[in-house]
Amino acid sequence: MKPTSLARSTLIALALVSLTAMAACSTPSQIHTRDGRAIPTADKPEVDKDSGFVKYERDGREVQINQSDVQAIEEIK
Repeated sequence: MKPTSLARSTLIALALVSLTAMAACSTPSQIHTRDGRAIPTADKPEVDKDSGFVKYERDGREVQINQSDVQAIEEIK
């Protein structure tokens, strides 16, 4: 069965919407530490108030930094 032009257009539109939604989920950020370092992150870091750590991913691994060592977390635009 050959896809119709409408079906093909619908598939393309759905693919574009999906890609846009996935790109919108990414929030590049930068962690500024009290000792002057700037740590870039691909996504917004998670602040865990219970443990006192800021968690982020680097090279496919979860990294934690003590929240007291963080001066600011800034979204990169």
